[in-house]
Amino acid sequence: MFDLHGKVALITGSSRGIGLAIAERMAEFGAKVTISSRKADACEQAAAKIAAAGGTALAHAANISERPALQALVDRTLREWGRIDILVCNAAVNPHYGPLATISDDAFDKIMASNVRSNLWLCNMVIPQMAERRDGAVVVISSIAGLKGNKSLGAYGISKAADFELVRNLAVEWGPSNVRVNAIAPAIVRTDFARRLWEDPQIYANAVARYPLGRIGEPDDVAGTAIFLASRAGAFVTGQVVVVDGGVTIADAH
Repeated sequence: MFDLHGKVALITGSSRGIGLAIAERMAEFGAKVTISSRKADACEQAAAKIAAAGGTALAHAANISERPALQALVDRTLREWGRIDILVCNAAVNPHYGPLATISDDAFDKIMASNVRSNLWLCNMVIPQMAERRDGAVVVISSIAGLKGNKSLGAYGISKAADFELVRNLAVEWGPSNVRVNAIAPAIVRTDFARRLWEDPQIYANAVARYPLGRIGEPDDVAGTAIFLASRAGAFVTGQVVVVDGGVTIADAH
């Protein structure tokens, strides 16, 4: 039920962290994967790593804030493999760490454009060819920041909450064509993106104390959920937000 042989997966932000873990595991389960991030050399290294492990990967650098770059990414994947069965929107930015009262217009616009609008762009570029085949899965990597208030990640949380509604609407619009659209909301995961939250021993200790499972997430924890949502195992799941958080959002904060 988790077999991905014959599938093509396009994964943004996949040269490291959660995106790379998803790409590696999808390739392990049989999918051909397109690796994409802003830096070409990082994409090539990730693709080479997957190939060395016996997988099939294509590297194509693209900036998610540039619509023509995303269209070129989609076109290259379709040219290379003729289809995209799985779209994983993982790339995101957070240029502001602090209260909403201090965020600049430029920073707010960048967060919303990169974390929400670029996902819509990609979905509109990719989903129609899925709909023609009446088969496809989109997975948006969101965050539990979209479920809770936060004194330092407010704008980021707003963008991630918007992603929840994005997948719900796309699920309704494309469901009749058997295209499923879901989001994953991880808590803190041990990646460079969240390094500030786990590298400091005191911050880490405070965080882990609130997790029922007693640890933060690892990239593979998210990758497993992505494979479920992209495979036949998740064939009747759409418009949902799957929280992957070690239990932190249901735990007593005190």
